[in-house]
Amino acid sequence: MKVIVSEEIEQVCPGFVGACVEADVVNTPYCEGLWEEIRALGEHYKATLTTESLKELSGIAATRRVYKACGKDPSRYRPASEQLIRRMLQGKELYQIDTLVDLINLASIKYGYSIGGFDASKFVGDTLTLGVGRAGEPYEGIGRGMLNIEGLPVYRDAQGGVGTPTSDNERTKITIDTRHLVVLINGYDGNEEQVRANAEFILDLVRRYCQTAEGSYFLYR
Repeated sequence: MKVIVSEEIEQVCPGFVGACVEADVVNTPYCEGLWEEIRALGEHYKATLTTESLKELSGIAATRRVYKACGKDPSRYRPASEQLIRRMLQGKELYQIDTLVDLINLASIKYGYSIGGFDASKFVGDTLTLGVGRAGEPYEGIGRGMLNIEGLPVYRDAQGGVGTPTSDNERTKITIDTRHLVVLINGYDGNEEQVRANAEFILDLVRRYCQTAEGSYFLYR
């Protein structure tokens, strides 16, 4: 898989650094050990964060700045990492989907980055390009219906948009049958060390919970 960062993104976030994680996986409906980790992190955040202070986390703050620079209201179209942590702080359980989706959510809330998780077998072509959504561009968010992505950062394959920091696309979503996983980490804060740590954490999770013997990642700018 190749990932290209467009000039549109370079102009609003010249320090952007991303990571692409790939692994062959076995998905399952539920994993208790994984949910023990999710609940423990939720309790930690309840003791240390508020719905206002979470906006100051580096990955979330930087993503919100990029939204504004692209012309999008980050309070109306919240980054996924912010949505997830807010839900925890409000005393609500995260939605339980399946092991792959749940572990990606854990990785997102742990590091504060909005992370896209995809069934790579559903991509059209071998290249993803990170750009900015256009007016009227069709995009079906997972569980959200048609989403207005104008002004949102968006990854596109040869057919169209597959992922934004607010919601990934229905067309390339993970299912229980997913075997080839691709995860994209969006480091709009430019913190390469943290982006690497987030990628390695994801690889650790899929090895422990998804029967993954091998996996890899690369950085892109």
